[in-house]
Amino acid sequence: MSEHVRIDRADGVLAITLARAERRNAITAAMYAALADAIESAAQDADVRVITLRGEGVDFTAGNDLADFVAEPPSTVGDDIPVWRLLRALAVNPVPIVAAVQGNAVGIGTTMLLHCDLVLAEEGCRFIMPFVDLGLVPEAASSLLMPQLAGRRAAARTLLLGEPFGAEEALAMGIVSHVVTRGALGEALQRTTAALLSKPQEASRLTQRLLRQGNRKAVLERMEIENGHFSERLASDDVKQAIARFFAARAG
Repeated sequence: MSEHVRIDRADGVLAITLARAERRNAITAAMYAALADAIESAAQDADVRVITLRGEGVDFTAGNDLADFVAEPPSTVGDDIPVWRLLRALAVNPVPIVAAVQGNAVGIGTTMLLHCDLVLAEEGCRFIMPFVDLGLVPEAASSLLMPQLAGRRAAARTLLLGEPFGAEEALAMGIVSHVVTRGALGEALQRTTAALLSKPQEASRLTQRLLRQGNRKAVLERMEIENGHFSERLASDDVKQAIARFFAARAG
């Protein structure tokens, strides 16, 4: 379990918190493994009725920790690659999951939201998927889910051009379910979680499964295709140069 992922279980809720605020909750391989463990375990635990996901500090997450990413790049070999485990776990997760987003949600910080059932976004938050800018391709089946949710043109703006967008636009696209005022995110998460807990458990699980069922096979298949391209791109000069520029800019 990563020290930067906090897991709390109480009263039917599995609360997952990205707890690396000093690094804007940038996600390491160890954090991906801890997140995957938590989501996988919830699927096997009948006492877990709701999963919540949020980040500490000013940002939801800055996405991949690039230094860790370079040291431990994902591959397509085996089923135990932490980031791929997490994405598959989210895709087949049978428990209603609610995410609460503030500040920046970068890369996988946005694409993982496509697999949450409800997403609460605080006013002023910013979503961006800069995969192409890094010489990479989208992941988490976002190349399938974004056009389905937002339409092909909006998907091209966010994935091909990498344009950032805010909470209201994310609501219009269908990426988030609610926009809440600044400072009210925690209260909104508690209220939404309580509303889900008040529903009959089996009916909630069945409804969540039905909402996802028609798309699950296609999502997993698209993930496999994306993962293959993603892993191949990691060896490219484009990626090496983009990451070098990132570290040079940060050092400057």
